[in-house]
Amino acid sequence: MAIDRLDARLLELLADEPRIGVLELSRRLGVARGTAQARLDRLTARGVIRGFGPQVDPAALGYPVTAFATLEIRQGQGNDVRAHLAAVPEVLELHTTTGSGDMLCRLVARSNADLQRVIDRVLGFEGIVRAATAIVMENPVPLRIVPLVRQAADDGDPP
Repeated sequence: MAIDRLDARLLELLADEPRIGVLELSRRLGVARGTAQARLDRLTARGVIRGFGPQVDPAALGYPVTAFATLEIRQGQGNDVRAHLAAVPEVLELHTTTGSGDMLCRLVARSNADLQRVIDRVLGFEGIVRAATAIVMENPVPLRIVPLVRQAADDGDPP
């Protein structure tokens, strides 16, 4: 599932300018339009590119508080807990984990007081035994993929 430097450059351009067209991609990459389209199609089919939707900032929507909650769940309740959490709009992500908890979810809220409402809603399900919540103070390294793309391309290309 390696990518090469051309794939990496294509992904970087898309990350920097998500609305760029295939023709402009091909021009900037110095390849034929068909090559750019084929690379794009291949990366999409392999699941490297998962979507082309806008990146939305929850704070700009009125949800400036972010928190992470580590959840312990009752054995055998995983699917029900997943369904419950998927129905809570303020749950942005859910991961199953190893360690002291069973699941880790990223939550957002309108304020610290509203975070209590969100936590109460999350915990209002009998399949969840316990939760530990940490409020995010700042996000000095926001989610980023481009450095990983560059490393993957370097790993995939022979020296």
